[in-house]
Amino acid sequence: MTDITPALIDGTDVLADEVNEVRSPYDGSVVGVVPACTTADLDRAIAVALERHRAGPPPAFERAEVLDRAAVLLTERLDEFARSISEESAKPITTARVEAQRAVDTIRFSAAEARTFTGEMVPLDASSAGVGKLGFTKRVPIGVVGAISPFNFPLNLVCHKIAPAVAAGCPVVLKPASSTPLTALRIARLFEEAGLPPGWLNVVTCSGRVANHMVLHPDVAMITFTGSPEVGWGIRADAPRKRVSLELGNNAPVVIEPDGDWETAAAKIAVGGYAFAGQTCISVQRVYVHNSLHEGFVAALAEKVGQLKVGPPSDPATEVSALIDPGETDRVAAWIAEATDEGARLVVGGTRGDHDVLVPTLLDGVRPDMKVCTTEVFGPLVGVAPYERFDDALALANDTRYGLQASVFTTDIGKALKAADTLDFGGVLVNELPSWRADQQPYGGVRDSGNTREGPPYTVQEMTERRMIVIQG
Repeated sequence: MTDITPALIDGTDVLADEVNEVRSPYDGSVVGVVPACTTADLDRAIAVALERHRAGPPPAFERAEVLDRAAVLLTERLDEFARSISEESAKPITTARVEAQRAVDTIRFSAAEARTFTGEMVPLDASSAGVGKLGFTKRVPIGVVGAISPFNFPLNLVCHKIAPAVAAGCPVVLKPASSTPLTALRIARLFEEAGLPPGWLNVVTCSGRVANHMVLHPDVAMITFTGSPEVGWGIRADAPRKRVSLELGNNAPVVIEPDGDWETAAAKIAVGGYAFAGQTCISVQRVYVHNSLHEGFVAALAEKVGQLKVGPPSDPATEVSALIDPGETDRVAAWIAEATDEGARLVVGGTRGDHDVLVPTLLDGVRPDMKVCTTEVFGPLVGVAPYERFDDALALANDTRYGLQASVFTTDIGKALKAADTLDFGGVLVNELPSWRADQQPYGGVRDSGNTREGPPYTVQEMTERRMIVIQG
């Protein structure tokens, strides 16, 4: 039997009466076993975290040094972590290496925040009542942070939660995705190796149903969640008195104007629409291309999509591999069939290859009422539709319940600025895909894409409270 990778509470290994197998989405092989933790384990982890919070955090310089050491250790073990990501998520190994390197950046940006984040002076004598008084704010840790991370970035999105928490001085109870817990446990132990005191980062491998106990727990001050809108808004409703930060789904549109570099756009979309089989929140899903470019653009994109290498995630040449589980493959395939039945043209793909991997698929002539346009696909599928007027294209892009990132390709600065003003998304990119992200930027959306901004400088703000200090002279 595969060795059990224990959970982590207060710096000690934790096992359970039952276990869960972690299987490769590509071939079903067992890549690890973790304990099926219970509400009692969560209670213990939260109690430890609360004790650490009440005792006060280590000084900022010590927290920054821990983060610096963690970044160095992760840099030394990039290949080890990339293999872990790839094995449990079926992320192609080349893409997994990129994620591991991004996680190093996320940790380093958090170290910078630990050293520099501060409060502000308040000019109390701006009113007569404040004459003779000194006013300023301190940023203080909010308390125990309950973090729930997704499967698609089992390292970097975990680091986007735990590294800013360390910077802010908040103890964490982490519930990693059930399908990808191994990398989270690995990075937690690396943080302790880097000098993070026991109990400041606890990892409890449990089901979503069990994790709801943490959502409701009175000693958890904040929940940070990345996942589906349905689950995220359910958490928000269940915990109205907590701070709840949600990074949810998307339905990323791209608008290509006649003056835009459509050939570059096609080359980028062949990557940005299909990397990790489209299982990213900002994967390109809808492309609106001007009538005058439509035929040539579709032909160019089809050629590039047809050349994408499909295969095992361990092969450095592989660009697209399996979806996270067979049910997701069946769902996306059904949506493709439904769209073609409703009039979309299947240009490339729509079939399944070895190990039932869904081949990268391109649809043309998609309509706003089709499921592939109304709902996040989270699969290797891009839909294209022509338009005549720029205003119509912007309206089509906005016709969604999501609002994470969108983009437009144009060389006209007036159109670029109009898109920036009109597209109702958390991020608008010009001559770049909506699937581009820097880890220090304010990243987040509106409507069913969430209610927060991630990126260490912004997450640290979420994880701290302003405390007003008034001193009478």
